[in-house]
Amino acid sequence: QVQLVESGGGLVQPGGSLRLSCGVSGSIFNIYNMGWYRQAPGKQRDLVAVITSGGITNYADSVKGRFTISRDNAKNTVYLQMNRLKAEDTAVYYCKSAISVRVGTQRSDYWGQGTQVTVSS
Repeated sequence: QVQLVESGGGLVQPGGSLRLSCGVSGSIFNIYNMGWYRQAPGKQRDLVAVITSGGITNYADSVKGRFTISRDNAKNTVYLQMNRLKAEDTAVYYCKSAISVRVGTQRSDYWGQGTQVTVSS
């Protein structure tokens, strides 16, 4: 069974930094794209950043230049370094990975449970 576990959320002042981590465990053949999404109260879940298995990245316009996504393929882990945080970055952050569990099987999307990030003075 595949599990994604996020960590690193918390309360931070505007202008501060946080680093989120998401580790993938379980029976895995291959991990493809890994990404971070966020959902603020009353809003839809939106893409924040995504990284391919080859390291190509893409970011939402609202976080470009402030957030950096990276991954450690040896550890099956994706990171999100968040700098110069703003109040509008407050949300529950979720990681998502496209994973195939066996040779010859199609990839499926798996989600973590979410971690709260609150930016407030």
